[in-house]
Amino acid sequence: MHVNAAQKFRLGDVLIVEGLITQDQLGEALAEQKKSGRKLGRVLSDLGFVGDDKISEVVAQQMKIPFMDLRKREVDPELARRLPEAQARRFRAIVLDERAGTLMVGFSDPTDIFAQDEVARLLRAPVKPVAVTERLLLAAIDRIYQRREEMAGLAIEVAADIAQAAPLGAALDFGSGSDDAPIVRLLTSIFEAAVAQSVSDVHIEPQEKNVAIRLRIDGVMTLQNTYEPKIAAAMVQRLKLMSSLDISEKRLPQDGRFQMTAGGTVVDVRISTLPTQYGEAVVMRLLAQNADRLHLDALGLPAAILARLRVTLKATSGLILVTGPTGSGKTTTLYAALSELNKPETKIITVEDPIEYRLPGLNQVQVHEKIDLSFARVLRSCLRQDPDVLLVGEMRDQETAEIGLRAALTGHLVLSTLHTNDAASAALRLADMGIAPYMIALSLRLVIAQRLVRTVCADCKAPHQLEAHESEWLQLELGEEFDRGEYHHGAGCDTCRGTGYRGRAGVYEMLEMTPELVHAAGQGDPAEFTRIAREQFASFSLRADAVRLARSGQTTVTEAMRVANQS
Repeated sequence: MHVNAAQKFRLGDVLIVEGLITQDQLGEALAEQKKSGRKLGRVLSDLGFVGDDKISEVVAQQMKIPFMDLRKREVDPELARRLPEAQARRFRAIVLDERAGTLMVGFSDPTDIFAQDEVARLLRAPVKPVAVTERLLLAAIDRIYQRREEMAGLAIEVAADIAQAAPLGAALDFGSGSDDAPIVRLLTSIFEAAVAQSVSDVHIEPQEKNVAIRLRIDGVMTLQNTYEPKIAAAMVQRLKLMSSLDISEKRLPQDGRFQMTAGGTVVDVRISTLPTQYGEAVVMRLLAQNADRLHLDALGLPAAILARLRVTLKATSGLILVTGPTGSGKTTTLYAALSELNKPETKIITVEDPIEYRLPGLNQVQVHEKIDLSFARVLRSCLRQDPDVLLVGEMRDQETAEIGLRAALTGHLVLSTLHTNDAASAALRLADMGIAPYMIALSLRLVIAQRLVRTVCADCKAPHQLEAHESEWLQLELGEEFDRGEYHHGAGCDTCRGTGYRGRAGVYEMLEMTPELVHAAGQGDPAEFTRIAREQFASFSLRADAVRLARSGQTTVTEAMRVANQS
């Protein structure tokens, strides 16, 4: 079994011979390996010198063993689970097939003879090694196991602690437990699994016979696991303490936040509790503090919209609005704009509920309604702080909107969000809130409406033959420009958990206040305003942008249709 594995070769030298890296790149990678202690193949891949799939192919070729692309193979969960999760992660191994009593096992490092021996011992069967990439292997492990074994074991420990205390009438203090306490390790495991899967929200939902943990991934809810109902209170108590909430108050909803590190990623967690029939339900919004996301160039805005937005951001006064439903990425867009404005010579104040991103150089204020620290009250005080730019988290009422618009009229650039279906409705919504038409006409400069669509998984992307209803819809949207070119979908793989989608992209439309629109807004003529706005939308509508993403292969026609039906 180890004839091939025993063959020694120098990976760097082989990659140079194959023409995949240069001698200078190898030198840089070796220096980085010496500092970090990581394996050379991982360092070369992380530095972007060569893809991990190419490295695995070279290793397989040198060892004369097969290379398997996990994007093109469906892994049987029952077969894979014959190797316990902890060992699968430790040895970077996954069981792929069984033939005549021999198990085919994928290894991210098939040169590790010790790992092969240990896996064969654990499986109690001969092992045939296969080379796979570490990234796809870990994605398969995350999908198949989802840390369920680890979490289930920790949940049992928590339940045992509760059972042990119950006969004595003791009240366990789960809030102040050590980092080694089962409840702490259980929550840590949940967060690490959530971050690994790019989860946006974690839901803890007490039911009559269990407590369910559900995750929202790319906007879609999925059940992660269920546990004994009695551990729900322990989880909530610990989370409340982490968020500085009142652990004795269980009858009223509470909101808070805390920061944590999971999988090497710093994450801000916004927590909301809600008393339900069987206990307190908790929803946690996870916000990775990734500065790379907070740049306009990273948002995927159409070039024409991005150019006009940048021009408007150079203004010294006026109102810029971003509209869309909850969870459509409005705040991310605003913060990307603030990142561009964030310079030593510019004073920026934000008024938010809650503060979602933390940027150095900004003066960020958290609204607190319970002590009468409302948007309107904070805004009045902010204007006395001599700001150049104001960000108002949301224009929720007439008073807040009026103060924001007056600030935009008096030498301040104001950025805010509004809940409307499209960009054209923003001015009409402000009028419905009681804002005078002249204020809308003179202050409003630009409105961007947005949605989020799921993007096709890059690892299982494949050509898609249009169905009849898809062709008909595209024909209506594109008219003479319609062609039956190559569209795409995701076939489903371990990386995307079989959904065919991984990640999301923004879909945008823009309304710029032209002289005609300013006149219609000032006259308080909603019909004329809407008519002119629709004409401007010819090339900047949500529908047109959704079609653009489908034609470019970034999303599916089905997703584009879903967004179009919302606008």
